[in-house]
Amino acid sequence: MTMGLFSSKEFNSMDDLFLDQIQDLYDAEKRICDALPKMADAASSPQLKQAFRDHLQETMEQVNRLERVFNELGKTAQRETCEAMKGLIQEGEEMVNAGGDPDVKDAALIAAAQRIEHYEIAGYGTARTFAQRMGLHHIADLLQETLNEEGAADHRLTDIAEQSVNVQASHH
Repeated sequence: MTMGLFSSKEFNSMDDLFLDQIQDLYDAEKRICDALPKMADAASSPQLKQAFRDHLQETMEQVNRLERVFNELGKTAQRETCEAMKGLIQEGEEMVNAGGDPDVKDAALIAAAQRIEHYEIAGYGTARTFAQRMGLHHIADLLQETLNEEGAADHRLTDIAEQSVNVQASHH
């Protein structure tokens, strides 16, 4: 299996690159839709469970938004395997399956979830900037909407960590 460094991808235009970025984000969001219910089930903090459930609903809307982007580009929604998200989710699953103190496990789940959020923030920021550069302003607005949601989800996780989970976990 070839990894990124040795891939045979070719980018001859910003259109090629932008489409690849959108396909990567689409795959990432689909993977997150599968992972979030497991993370919610593994959490013991009611606040954290709810944050994961709420973000699942948001993520499903983000998938729909990406499908609108494909549609506006005149393309079929297609996934390009996002190896980075596969790895981040695999790390998250290690936290889901971990034993130990429930409060410490919640802190671990937040750490894994924030790594995922930060990857998405980077990806959506780049895609939005490409769309703006290409004059695709409506698509840039759609991507900015998702970027705002990802930032808010990250802040919510930070608040839960700082106000309760990390406080509880540090007592162990």
